[in-house]
Amino acid sequence: MGDLFVAGAGQMGSGIAQVAAQAGRRVILRDVDDARLAWGRRNIENSLGRLQKRGSLTGEAAASVLARISFTTDLMPVKDVPLAIEAIVEDLAAKRDLLTALDRLAAKETVLASNTSTLPITELGRATGRPERVIGMHFMNPPPVMSLVEVVRALTTSDETFRRVWDEALAYGKTPVLVNDYAGFVSNRILMPMINEAVYCLMEGVAERDAIDTVMKLGMNHPMGPLALADLIGLDTCLAIMEILQRDLGDDKYRPCPLLRTYVRAGYLGRKSGRGFYSYGDS
Repeated sequence: MGDLFVAGAGQMGSGIAQVAAQAGRRVILRDVDDARLAWGRRNIENSLGRLQKRGSLTGEAAASVLARISFTTDLMPVKDVPLAIEAIVEDLAAKRDLLTALDRLAAKETVLASNTSTLPITELGRATGRPERVIGMHFMNPPPVMSLVEVVRALTTSDETFRRVWDEALAYGKTPVLVNDYAGFVSNRILMPMINEAVYCLMEGVAERDAIDTVMKLGMNHPMGPLALADLIGLDTCLAIMEILQRDLGDDKYRPCPLLRTYVRAGYLGRKSGRGFYSYGDS
């Protein structure tokens, strides 16, 4: 039996599992195959290793964190947890299918949270028989480092569900903010158009790549330039979010830059593919 079920062992899901385990929760981390689970475990181990090198976590504490996380390809363990968080691919159909499956297996009191960065929580709730217990819990990337959690309240989310998830975020040492259910929420509704405009600046020859990022780092005090940040997020993810913003808000100011589309078509997805606006060698 666990305290939390996390579906998806990728960058976000494994990070959320680590955060919860560091807060003393017993976490069940699930993905569809052993290879993905192995990747998630390595990601957690590497993250804990960095904390040890910085002196913010002892080896014994890191081992305890990892021991509180179990890894599985089975959905059945969701029946024994009070909270389940889905953190799979940013695809509405895939998330709806997963939430429908979780809804069938979970106890009626279990809250189903989505880590979606832009998809409508109200629509995700309709895929279940418990829309009042469906909510957005959007962690920032990477979850072990970033302190913010957008708690996204759907039209149907109950007060009790909201309070439970708000308190859970606080228990993880995070700073929750209430956000209502609009495309992109707050974070990506502001961030993605900025990244998109930076790509337009590059495409139109306003400035070169390094100059664009330097302006935002030194002129606006951003820790990372928008083009480097796009590479970190994934250019395919940036494109998908811009398309959702344009579609759901019906405003062409969210039209994705053609150069962004071209890079994605070429497979230049950023750090995860080894090349985006920057080159990452053989990574």
